[in-house]
Amino acid sequence: MTSPTRAGTLLAAALTAVACAVSAPGAALTPPPGAPAVPRDGASAPTASDHGRSAPTADGTGRSVPTVPDHGRPAPAAGRTGPAAVPRLTDPRPCPGQADVTCADLAVPLDRTGAVPGTLTLRTAVLGPADAPGGTLLLLTGGPGQPGVPFVRRIRDRLPKALARYRLVMIDQRGTGEAALDCPALQKEVGSSDTVAPSRGAVTACADALGARRNFFTTADTVADLEDLRRALGAGSWTLDGVSYGTFTAGQYALTHPRRVRGLVLDSVVPLDGAGVLYEDALGHSATVLRTACREQRCGFDPARDLAAVVRRDGNGAGVFHLLVIASIVDPKLDDPRLGVLDALHASATGDRSRLDALVAEFSAPSGEPPSEFSSGLHAATLCADSRWPWGDASAPAGGREEALERAVRKIEPSRVWPFPRETAGAQGIPRTCLPWPASRPNRPAPRSTLTMPVLLLAGDRDLSTPVRWARDLAAATPGAELVVLEGAGHSTQSRSEAGARAAEEFLLRRLPGGSSRGPAGALTGGPGSHGPTGALTGGRAG
Repeated sequence: MTSPTRAGTLLAAALTAVACAVSAPGAALTPPPGAPAVPRDGASAPTASDHGRSAPTADGTGRSVPTVPDHGRPAPAAGRTGPAAVPRLTDPRPCPGQADVTCADLAVPLDRTGAVPGTLTLRTAVLGPADAPGGTLLLLTGGPGQPGVPFVRRIRDRLPKALARYRLVMIDQRGTGEAALDCPALQKEVGSSDTVAPSRGAVTACADALGARRNFFTTADTVADLEDLRRALGAGSWTLDGVSYGTFTAGQYALTHPRRVRGLVLDSVVPLDGAGVLYEDALGHSATVLRTACREQRCGFDPARDLAAVVRRDGNGAGVFHLLVIASIVDPKLDDPRLGVLDALHASATGDRSRLDALVAEFSAPSGEPPSEFSSGLHAATLCADSRWPWGDASAPAGGREEALERAVRKIEPSRVWPFPRETAGAQGIPRTCLPWPASRPNRPAPRSTLTMPVLLLAGDRDLSTPVRWARDLAAATPGAELVVLEGAGHSTQSRSEAGARAAEEFLLRRLPGGSSRGPAGALTGGPGSHGPTGALTGGRAG
């Protein structure tokens, strides 16, 4: 989901703009030294498809056109001989700046039916020996749109004890990294954001530029690529660790190839059924995040009521929601005085709009990251194919989608999204991206619906990008799942919370031969939806 890269890029600019907005003319302030650097969250659903359905035309009208096949019998990839040929990693070399990490390439077919020609080259990185005691750990980054290989250094810094016992593997998933899908107008408008709404023209220009290729960037396609990667590595089974949208990818792989998965770490959980596109849970959870922050800071007013008044007066719900989503990543406890989110809301509610308006404007401004760091084109192609929409799946014709969205928004219980009005659910970036996206091949659902392997779920209680309810719901549906809710943490807990990284390492080390089956301190194991007390593993504020 939303990547902290955008948050980090915009933080200094936002601080500068806010200072300008509230200072006397000619007395603009610069951000103080030591403004926090914000790493990416890289460690920051399926609907039924009809096999053999004719692909809709590029303009989404649904007129008859030549068939773009759905998943059928895989065609041999380039460089393979025969249908049972084992995939290979080619051109092994030291990764830039990390001589002990081996980069290599994996060739996969664009279309696994072979009907549409083309081969994709996916970059991979491997750290550690093939005979590591814990086996192979595949870490999947988020987005969708984020590469994996650039984050090896970050992950080895965050999980050193686990990686002393596992072989770490990371991959630039199809459409990301050096071979990222490039949609210049869309990239400029939204960068790595889920919640900034793009223009219709930028979305359709991206889809038109991709053409029929846009049909082959579903998560099911990536799952097939990951299975090729497992075979190329010679791993009989492996452990998967997914962050943000990487939890969806890891979950879909585990539901498709359960016998190949020894365990799962799912950090900042995205619903595995493709729900959540209207962000109702995050909109409603914002009241709890704001009021908890106020209670901790003894602010003396009700920021949730202030927000409710402001967005109804100014009609800026989508912009304020985006601000809170980013703030929940870079400042999850909302206590950084340089941002002053609570004070800005209160000031706006009592008549001084300048500080909040500056924050909203700057956090919604273009962030400037190139597609190789986060591909907004891949983000759109995958999200629009994977998700469950008010208008149906990705193959639904464009006509009638807006009306279906409006009906869905009207059905939302106002209390579920308060302090925001329900119209914000339809105005934020996820539905606004996929409304004009042309009808395309939907993601193929996984053949199973329940995870059966050991699963650790990590959630920050302040996260508004992947709200904690999503993790709780998955825990309740997963026999024996361990849920750890981290008090004061936001998005991507392994990367930004010491307690999150520690919980992941404890789980991974317990999976070693001879490891204890006991859960982390304070957690329960063995029952559906089991979980430790909120904050049981926290040792201070999120880092």
